[in-house]
Amino acid sequence: MADFIFKISPNIILGSYTITRIGQYTQDIGSKFMLIIDPMLKEVGIADKIIQPLNEHKIDYFIFDEISNGANTQTIEQALKLAREAHVHGIIAAGGSKTINIAKAICSVFYEVHGLYEFVDGAVPTTASLPLICIPTTMRDPFIFSSFTPVIDSRSNKNKLLKNKDALCKLVLFDPNLSLTLTENQTSSMSIETLCLATESYISQKSSFFSDMIVEKGTELLGYAMDGSPSLTITTPAEVLLTQGGCMASLASAMSSPGIASLMAQTINARYRVSRSLVSSILFPYVIEDAAKFKADKIAKLSKILRAAPEEASQEEAVTAFAEYVRQKIAKNNLPARLKDLSITVDQLALCAEDGGELDLINTLPRSMTSDDLFDLLKLAF
Repeated sequence: MADFIFKISPNIILGSYTITRIGQYTQDIGSKFMLIIDPMLKEVGIADKIIQPLNEHKIDYFIFDEISNGANTQTIEQALKLAREAHVHGIIAAGGSKTINIAKAICSVFYEVHGLYEFVDGAVPTTASLPLICIPTTMRDPFIFSSFTPVIDSRSNKNKLLKNKDALCKLVLFDPNLSLTLTENQTSSMSIETLCLATESYISQKSSFFSDMIVEKGTELLGYAMDGSPSLTITTPAEVLLTQGGCMASLASAMSSPGIASLMAQTINARYRVSRSLVSSILFPYVIEDAAKFKADKIAKLSKILRAAPEEASQEEAVTAFAEYVRQKIAKNNLPARLKDLSITVDQLALCAEDGGELDLINTLPRSMTSDDLFDLLKLAF
């Protein structure tokens, strides 16, 4: 288990209607901001709920919402140019992972004199980062608290990890009401993906006793959200439990590391724009079965915390029950069970496995792996 170093950053505020206070929190950072917002939020009426508090507190801002192609370097360069010309004091990002990744990339290199692609190719920023406020609209984000930002290199459509300085994000507002805009299918796949992220953090080589503690509590909350509470004393709505569990899974991922499913979901999404949550969900049972060969004790413990297996179950029984639990959730929610159901070919998966082997994340997986090992797991799930 890795050494444990505990740093409190960023500030996290989690609760219903927290976005109504965004104006108040923003005043503590500056008065001129760039608001990067997922255009979908305008369609569902969420954008107005974010903009109104900013107007009430007389915050000067302008909106950037041209992010249809995801967090690619071309979009980041365009937004970065606008932010620099406006001399903003910070960035507010409202949306899912692609929105937040664009904002993180901008904040990381805002004061740098070198071009964006130098950092995409591996250079480390040396200047202070621009303050960032995040308003996630999904219950999970593997990299929101991380020292890396995944971006899509527009030159090659490869996933790259942009290195950040510490304390990049100053404030994260988790409002469970924002997740109510997701479809039932999206909520189901993201719930499984969140559980996968927590499990990956738990079995990572970088896990610590603190990240393990957060994963265990987060898994318990996710279990209540996905299966209902075992006690009438727990009356917290499912969307709140999912947000709480997702926040903990994201925190644990930053303290530990994402794993195989998250890595491959990033590379497949970068190349072919396939849903990360669906890829992670499909790969999750195979990740459990692979980890059972060397982390069976931890997998079995999570299985019992999740109530996928009874307390008296043997280690082998608990591991099997965990994988079956995930497969049943996939089937019950009519989600794709195989990668071929996502209209991806084996040849395309081979290319994505090569991309995964080039990322630093491969060095923190639960066991030593090469791109060939990644491809073998993808073929199992195909």
